[in-house]
Amino acid sequence: MEFDLAGEHRRLAYKLLAGLVTPRPIAWVSTVDRQGRVNAAPFSFFNVLGTDPPIVGFAPGDREPGIPKDTARNIRLTGEFVVNLVDESLAEAMNQTAAELPAGESELAFAGLTAAPSRTVAAPRIAEAPVALECTEWSTLEIGRNRLVIGVVHHIWAREGVIDPVSFLVNSDAFRPIGRMQVPSGYCRTRDRFEMERPD
Repeated sequence: MEFDLAGEHRRLAYKLLAGLVTPRPIAWVSTVDRQGRVNAAPFSFFNVLGTDPPIVGFAPGDREPGIPKDTARNIRLTGEFVVNLVDESLAEAMNQTAAELPAGESELAFAGLTAAPSRTVAAPRIAEAPVALECTEWSTLEIGRNRLVIGVVHHIWAREGVIDPVSFLVNSDAFRPIGRMQVPSGYCRTRDRFEMERPD
């Protein structure tokens, strides 16, 4: 099968790419607006993009053409955000924060979650999350109806046991993130893992 995403099949781009490029990590992004109201929302078009400087990127898209979602709007206004990572225990709570709530209503309260102060940014982290990455906006690229936010990571929070204090490697028994799979509602666990040593 072949699909022409620049032509006759362009309307299938989301369904095809979001279903094929998997699993994708989930950026559970918390921000604040200028009134200090907290917003939290999950995005699966997300990844770490580099380490010198440490950068991450996620794509919140637009609510409507030219109208950013609350997350992107808050980042544009404040230049700050926190990427909280999602493990199995928080899957349902994360899903709850994807609900379309009235402006100003807290997704964290709606999902029974707790805002905790960050160290370097005004946006709070989600206290229940196993890992939180405090970020400042480096740039937001607008390509058609896509919006790509690139952030520099300044501070990492990790739940006790997630990172080995000697080797600084992640303990896979303590950190079980979930991934995004097929649209509209596919997810995966990351328990089934294997190792392959890189060739010399």
